[in-house]
Amino acid sequence: MGDIKTHALDARRLLCPMPVIRVQQLIDELGSDAIGERIEAVCTDPGALYDIPAWAKIHGHKLIEAKEDDYEYIVTIEICETS
Repeated sequence: MGDIKTHALDARRLLCPMPVIRVQQLIDELGSDAIGERIEAVCTDPGALYDIPAWAKIHGHKLIEAKEDDYEYIVTIEICETS
C-alpha cells in the first residue's frame, strides 16, 4: 500500500474564517475521488488550530494532527465520506 496522498494548502496571512473556507473549497474541488486523502493546511492565524478541527468534526472529516511550528499552525485532516 502506497503513501497517503496529501494536498498542501497555504492559508498563511488569512484570518478567520478564511482558512476554514479554503479547506472547504479544496475539499469541494477535489470531489468524492479524494476520500481517504489528506489536506495539510499551513496557517498563521492561531485560531485555525481550533477552527479547522471543529469544522472537520462537524462535517465528518478526521483530524490527523494540529500543531504549532515556529509561528505557523499546521492542521492535517483526512477527507472522509459525508452524507
